Amino acid sequence: MLARVITICTALISFIAIGVAIVVVRQGSPTAAAVTVLNNTLGRPVSTDPHPVHFVVRDGETAADIANALQSHELIRSAFAFRLVVRLTGVGSQLEAGDYQLRADMPLDEVVSVLAQGKMSGGFVTLPEGWRAQEIADALQRDQVTSRDQFLEVIQNPDFPIPASLAPFPPGHSLEGFLFPDSYRFGQNQSASQIVQRMVDDFAQHLTPGLIQGFQANGLTVYQAVTLASIVEREAVVPTDRPLIASVYLNRLHRGMRLQADPTVQYALVPANGPPDPSDGYWKRRLTFADLQINSPYNTYQVTGLPPGPICNPGLASLQAVASPAKTDYLYFVARPDGSHAFARTLDEHQQNVSKYGS
Repeated sequence: MLARVITICTALISFIAIGVAIVVVRQGSPTAAAVTVLNNTLGRPVSTDPHPVHFVVRDGETAADIANALQSHELIRSAFAFRLVVRLTGVGSQLEAGDYQLRADMPLDEVVSVLAQGKMSGGFVTLPEGWRAQEIADALQRDQVTSRDQFLEVIQNPDFPIPASLAPFPPGHSLEGFLFPDSYRFGQNQSASQIVQRMVDDFAQHLTPGLIQGFQANGLTVYQAVTLASIVEREAVVPTDRPLIASVYLNRLHRGMRLQADPTVQYALVPANGPPDPSDGYWKRRLTFADLQINSPYNTYQVTGLPPGPICNPGLASLQAVASPAKTDYLYFVARPDGSHAFARTLDEHQQNVSKYGS
């Protein structure tokens, strides 16, 4: 009975507070007065707990989305009051995506101010297209974001929750390939699981129905398409080459030919958790005949079809190239000195290009 009375009283106070705020505004009083009314009622801190709470605002989220998330995290009392304060203060367009440190002892107007002024925690970490998970782990540890070993352990966890749009993954999978290259704002010493989840969710947000349909039209699952896109990412230097390179590999796959992709051998040469060779880093520049004989399922000179999984984390352009490859009958390509590629339909044409460009 007492709980019911408290609930009714709370609802009544909320109703009165909102009503007073609306009346204040309609009578032409300063907006600050209405915000003060809300802040002294529904905008009071949820608790006296001073501990920081990590809160993420994602790209494309509306004020209503943010309000609901704040209330569910028990950082504000009322999602409606948050939306009303945002509207009264006119800061709806200033709510920035990013990672924030909020507290349950913050009043509503302070929460709005932090989000509107972009007072995010930590600094930006930019992860380029074509990095493998180990390179990402190195960068995160270097910037004191999280432990390299913990990050690699998380991405190797086959039970890590993935968005439904990315499933199914093959047994024993890792998250290599699904850590979306982007600029992230992270604080220091964050949970590796939290960071990986952010990257995987970012990937899922970029995986549009159009991309999935393009993959399917080429006879590929999402996992297979990401695997192929990772090879395209490592091969392409000139952006306009991506759809052409994708077409070569798809043509070879459909004909049952080996891909013979150098980046897959480069990937196979580096141990799963070991440090790179100081002279070559994670991607050996000049492969030898002995390198091409390495016994690995990732060695596409020795095995037919795609490797078991992605060899790096491809960007959106490479994913788009696999979804919408150029319409060609090319089966070969070789790099020119400027990084672009010369393409060929026959082995004879390819050998002529090899002789011409010295590769």
